[in-house]
Amino acid sequence: MGKILAVVSTNRERVGGGAPIFIVETEEERQDVAFLLEKILDASAHDLKNGSMILVDHKES
Repeated sequence: MGKILAVVSTNRERVGGGAPIFIVETEEERQDVAFLLEKILDASAHDLKNGSMILVDHKES
């Protein structure tokens, strides 16, 4: 099972929880921020197809 490290979304009302949340203005900015975080956090970005992307650590602890 993976651990959600961050959420990047264009819709503030559709996200919540304990992971850091990054709210962006456009779909392009959402992808740019998610892919930068993917590299920085050494994680995998997953598009939920609802205006949000999650960054997941799939490595075993």
